[in-house]
Amino acid sequence: MATLEKAVVKGLAEDRGLYMPEKINKLPQAFFDHIDGLSFREIARNVADAFFGDDVEGEALRKIVYDTLAFDVPVHKIDENIYSLELFHGPTLAFKDVGARFMARLLQYFVVPASAEDGKAAPINVLVATSGDTGSAVANGFLGVDGINVYVLYPKGKVSKIQESQFTTLGKNITAIEVDGVFDDCQALVKNAFMDEELNAHMRLTSANSINVARFLPQAFYYFNAYARLKQCGVLKIADGKSNMVMCTPSGNFGNITAGLFGMRMGLPIKRFIAANNANDIFYKYLQTGKYEPKPSKQTLANAMDVGDPSNFARILDLYNGSWEDIKADISGATYTDDDIRDTMRECYNRTGYVLDPHGACGYRALRGQLQPGEVGVFCETAHPAKFKEKVDAIIGADIEIPERLAAFMRGTKQSIPMSKDFAEFKSFLMSR
Repeated sequence: MATLEKAVVKGLAEDRGLYMPEKINKLPQAFFDHIDGLSFREIARNVADAFFGDDVEGEALRKIVYDTLAFDVPVHKIDENIYSLELFHGPTLAFKDVGARFMARLLQYFVVPASAEDGKAAPINVLVATSGDTGSAVANGFLGVDGINVYVLYPKGKVSKIQESQFTTLGKNITAIEVDGVFDDCQALVKNAFMDEELNAHMRLTSANSINVARFLPQAFYYFNAYARLKQCGVLKIADGKSNMVMCTPSGNFGNITAGLFGMRMGLPIKRFIAANNANDIFYKYLQTGKYEPKPSKQTLANAMDVGDPSNFARILDLYNGSWEDIKADISGATYTDDDIRDTMRECYNRTGYVLDPHGACGYRALRGQLQPGEVGVFCETAHPAKFKEKVDAIIGADIEIPERLAAFMRGTKQSIPMSKDFAEFKSFLMSR
């Protein structure tokens, strides 16, 4: 057992396991009856209270939610029965802005820095591994926050130049570490750091990856919002506590879809989920065989999903008491090659004029292939396509506009520290801080 404060500050449990809520509170039916009349912030406030209300004072929680959601996550109709949930309207143009901003504010609420012997505050050190958008969302969520230092570990040459610019140009309390390896190597360095007693005695460590409950749980907010907006449009059919809404989530480390599954347990009447993978098909194969067989990640066009051993699979197993049959009943899978992704982006743009990013393309294609008659599908468009401008332009034959807040990052100067994937080197670096 751990308090919410401990789970947020520690990130990873002492036994290397992931924290899970002791119970998942159901939201009252009246909330769902009137959800279409609520704003995104009001919806999130209700969901946050069910998750965190026992541990966070009410007015403080409202302020955390409202400060986090200084932007909308609109639903955009693409086909007659398929909608895009646009999660790229935050500061770094990626879905992880929601979780990262919420966590930064919740951590501030909990952490009153302990005074060291010299009277100075002992800072919290946030370690985060990124395969793309997590690093920029976390770095910008924590930028300039007193008493918190952030170390972003990313695989050399395996994130887009635009993504890289969003966390290597900030300076201040943000340090970028360029690891000679793949995302899984970065994640292993972070996990090993948490398990190292000497390092933890030297400095206060926490994580901002989706292994942290304060990062992944707030991502449930936008599933509720998607439901509310579709209900507002009058396209949903609801019977016996279930709707005809199918949610498709492009999935890498599986924090995003896990948050949606929590939402379902809270009473959100989603009919079923689809987990859309790129060529890293570990979860897809698990659904086919019942065997979970992690492997080294493959580099793909949808790089933020290049994960060969998704951490949050353990949470899905726990949520379903290890039942493969029950997991399959709620979640189906899909896996796509880079050529599949390119074809989907091109076809969607030529037919509808809508520009998909490579990750959203996986979600859109999965809905096109798996949606049944009478169902309405929503997929997560997880990042603005301009974050992958060179690739997207080449695929669809267009010159997509770069939003000014993204262009501003690109004008910055790169500041990063090269690092091998050897933990001893990483530990030595942190011990010197």
